[in-house]
This record gives sequence, structure tokens and C-alpha cells, in this order.
Amino acid sequence: MRLRTALLAMTSMVAAPSLAMASTITGPYVNIGGGYNLVQNQHAHFSPSAQGANDGVSAQYRHHDGFTGFGSFGWGFGNGLRLEVEGVYNYSQINHLGHTATPGSTRGSDQAYGGLVNVLYDIDLANFGLNVPVTPFVGVGAGYLWQHYNPTDTHFNNGTVGRLGGTQGSFAYQGIVGAAYDIPNVPGLAVTTEYRFVGQTFADGPYSGTYYGKSGRRTGNVNFDQRFSHQFILGLRYAFDTAPPPPPPAPVIVPPAPTPARTYLVFFDWDKSDLTGRAREIVAQAAQASTHVQTTRIEVNGYTDNSAAHPGPRGVKYNLGLSNRRASSVKAELIRDGVPAAAIDIHGYGESNPLVPTGPNTREPQNRRVEIILK
Repeated sequence: MRLRTALLAMTSMVAAPSLAMASTITGPYVNIGGGYNLVQNQHAHFSPSAQGANDGVSAQYRHHDGFTGFGSFGWGFGNGLRLEVEGVYNYSQINHLGHTATPGSTRGSDQAYGGLVNVLYDIDLANFGLNVPVTPFVGVGAGYLWQHYNPTDTHFNNGTVGRLGGTQGSFAYQGIVGAAYDIPNVPGLAVTTEYRFVGQTFADGPYSGTYYGKSGRRTGNVNFDQRFSHQFILGLRYAFDTAPPPPPPAPVIVPPAPTPARTYLVFFDWDKSDLTGRAREIVAQAAQASTHVQTTRIEVNGYTDNSAAHPGPRGVKYNLGLSNRRASSVKAELIRDGVPAAAIDIHGYGESNPLVPTGPNTREPQNRRVEIILK
């Protein structure tokens, strides 16, 4: 019995910090992040006057290393759903132009900047029985990005040079998969990791292609198919509306009586089933009183207030289990104080029969109790 009680107490102590961390956000939050930006090869379509050394009108630009950074402001609705607005900057190197009739070397870069609106959903792992400070999330976003190609030159082996440049705004969209890791002892602060798939669509004719060859300088248009990027991001998020720490338990006052009482109250901290030092003293008084008054049975009844570490119907079930764990802790202490185990009956009543009537979802210290009744 002592081993079982110790295991219950250890489980409560380990789980409590995780439960205190907000797995879903209610209210405003800010988020910043940055990481690696990998752009897929892009198909470029050149007008005849901008072909340069190309026999056809199509070629393929290959991207190299890049990076991304963003900042966002959002609002969490408390049910896992979040809405945010973000500003983003992307950069990527360009190091090759392929599918051309004449080979050459390419050097250049591009950058994108703009804003998107994202809708995200946090997956509360506590709903699956996992009390860990990690919250996966998924999301989608849409917005508008300006794509700017810095002067990107291709020097072909036949001595000609092709240059790409220009800026265009386009519709952009993204899919997001990530996870938030709550930082211990800093409510509201979390480290985030994300993978983002970003796509952009382009209209015809916005970019310029310039060809420098033996016949002189020619200028035309360069069009692109859709642009796809893969981004791997590390970020930092802070939620402003964090739950306050549980209030300290009210002092337990047992009025003096000329004869031992037949009912004793043991109070608990919020979402805890382990006994405080004062609670052990009260249990010891009840155990001693059972030897001085006529007692045939001892009832140990556990209760909780109507707040819960998990909201909704699941919270009612959770509180019922918590009241049983509190009653079991008191029974184990009575046995340690010399009361026979066979003389003790335990019951858990959850949120029912409050000592102090309150409104819904209220943390009331006097309702978090176990009643020891000598019969």
C-alpha cells in the first residue's frame, strides 16, 4: 500500500508541471522564426529576343542555399484554433541555368517579401493521455509576396551573356506542420520547430531578360511557372494570456472540542493528491480519535472543486479520478498511523457536494478536500 501511494504521489508531481503549461493558446501571442529555405528548380520561358544562347524558349534555373525569416501576431481561441498575420522574407542563391543549347556558368540570387494570413490548429496531446510539454500543430496560409530577382548573369561558353532581373507581386500559399515545446517555469514561452511548403503563382511577362551577344544587346520578357519552396524553421513564441498560478490553500482551522470530533477535513492543493504537512497532522488526529471514541467504520470521501486541468466533459471525469486518488492518499496515511485497512471505506465524488457553492470553473480551496468520518 505504501508503494502504491508513493507511486501515485510521484505521478502527480511529475504530471503537474506539464498540465500547468498551456497546450492551447487563449488570447494574443507573437511569434518569430527563421531557418533554411530550399527552392525547387524553376522553369523559365524566354521570349525570342531574350533567349540568348537558347535554341528553345525554355530553360531551368537551379537554386542553391537560402534562408527565411518571419514575424507574426496571432490570436488563440482556447480550443486549439489560432489565426495569425505574418510578415515574411525569403532569400535564395541561384547557381545554374540548365536545359540550354550552350552550357555556361550562372551566378545570382532572388528574394521575396510580403505577408500571409495563417489558420492553425494545436493538437492537445493530453486528449490522448500524453501529459508532455509538447504541442504539435498544423496550418495553412495564403497571402501576397513580391518576388525580386537580383541581377542573375549566365556566361555561356560561346561568349554571350544572359541576364535575368525584375520584380513581380504574386499570390502565395503555404502548408505548415510543426510543434511547440513549452519552456519550464516561463508561462507562455515556447520554442517552435516547423516545416513549411510555400508555393507562388506568377502572371505572364513581368521579368526582364537581357541578351548580350555579337549582334548587340537585346531585351525581352522572362516568365516562370509556379515556384515551390521547402522551409525548415526554428522559432520562439510568446502567449500573453497565461493562466495564473493556483492560489495558496486557505489555512485549515480545527476548532477545539472537549471530545474528539467524528468528522475531519483534509485539504489539498489544486490538481494535487499528495498530503501536505498540515494534512498529515489532521489524519493523525483522526486516527488517534478512532481509538478513543466508539468507532466501527471509517469513511474517507474525496472531493474536488469544479475547475479542472482539462476543460469540458473530460474535466468532470478527470476530477472524479482525482477525488479517488485523494481518498486513497488519506487511507494510506491512516494505515500508517495504525488504523486497520479493513476498517476503512473510500469513495470519490468529484465535483459534487461542494463545501462552498461557487460559479463554474472556480478554484475553491475548501472544496478540494477529503472528509474522514468516524462511524
